[in-house]
Amino acid sequence: MLIPLDEPGLGRLLEAAVADADPVEVMPPVAGPGGWTEARREAFLAFHRRRSLDPDTAIETTWVIEVDGAAAGAARLRPVSGQAALEVEAGVWLGRSVRGRGIGRRVAEVLLEAARDGGAARFVATTTVDNAAARRLLSDAGAELNVHGVDVDAQLEL
Repeated sequence: MLIPLDEPGLGRLLEAAVADADPVEVMPPVAGPGGWTEARREAFLAFHRRRSLDPDTAIETTWVIEVDGAAAGAARLRPVSGQAALEVEAGVWLGRSVRGRGIGRRVAEVLLEAARDGGAARFVATTTVDNAAARRLLSDAGAELNVHGVDVDAQLEL
């Protein structure tokens, strides 16, 4: 289900994002018209190469979430203060067509296990008050949720 991100996987991930997600759901904002413009596609690829694939700039580990043999989203863990961090930040996005099937819950379980295996003492994530599914998933995992305006910060001691 979780496949370590590599260059071929990045191409598959971009295809999944373009087909099944809005750019604002899966990457930082890019100026210009909405939708999956060529500039936005290039920014998506550059973002993941810089953060995960380039050994000189990588700051997180990213996986392609595979569902029924197809890329359906991404999951990541980022040490908050260096490679030996006691705290890791998690992030997940899923294509719209696979949401509501319990995939996020299974992905969260794998990320929690990877964080523990990596020696992390705390698991953190951020979502929004509008994302009821993510809030429920984090709460069910035992995370403490703190609301700050439209943002929700989650912390779970491991």
